[in-house]
Amino acid sequence: MQGEQNMKNNDSDQSDFIIGRHPVVSALRGKQEINKVFLQNGIKKDEKSISEIIKLAKQKKLVISVVPKQKLDILSDHQNHQGVVLSVSPYKYATLDDIFENAKNRNEEPFFLILDNIEDPHNLGSIIRTADASGVNGVIIPKHRAVGITSTVAKTSAGAIERVPVVRVTNLINTAKYLKDNGVWIFGTDMNGTDYRRWDGKGSSAIVIGNEGKGISPLLKKNVDQMLTIPMVGQVQSLNASVAASLLMYQGYSSRNPL
Repeated sequence: MQGEQNMKNNDSDQSDFIIGRHPVVSALRGKQEINKVFLQNGIKKDEKSISEIIKLAKQKKLVISVVPKQKLDILSDHQNHQGVVLSVSPYKYATLDDIFENAKNRNEEPFFLILDNIEDPHNLGSIIRTADASGVNGVIIPKHRAVGITSTVAKTSAGAIERVPVVRVTNLINTAKYLKDNGVWIFGTDMNGTDYRRWDGKGSSAIVIGNEGKGISPLLKKNVDQMLTIPMVGQVQSLNASVAASLLMYQGYSSRNPL
């Protein structure tokens, strides 16, 4: 284990990495600061995705290191890297002003997502991916007791973290109050509430998605303007956080983009 850590430290001054071909292409097309490109020794460079990665890396004048698979396994913490890893500067989180500006630039009423202590990086990555698809202007996460932007989140998002600004705040309750003071209505999810299919999300809105096991924290729930419920007929009476978020985000999309 010590040897693995040394091998990881020797090639990068920091520990942020993007893995997988699609996320790597998205990062190379984006504005994130990239330090180095690692390609697996023996990989077919004429494959479409790999040739594009090489082309984009050369355009940015990046160093491309061809290394053994073992090296990529270590850099990616033994995840499925698909033969390519980027060493990147730490993810640059947006500010609340940034996401309001994002909505303004798109000539849209703000449409935000507040994630209350989501701990699973796959859930966070999937949520950001759907946020990109459904037109969300920004995702807000807490600094403590929740997952941040990691290589797993980046890979699961399929490059969406390059397009959806993510804000990391110290206190979600104060943030909710700030949003409300700026004209944003806060909507939460609960077993008891209005059927989400009746929700009209045309105006300035923020959806709160609770923790995978505990739901929305009690103090944050007190700052929610309206609770929405997702009706279920099966025996399982709760949904995965990313599934629940997807349903609500697309209800917001449907409200804003009627047929």
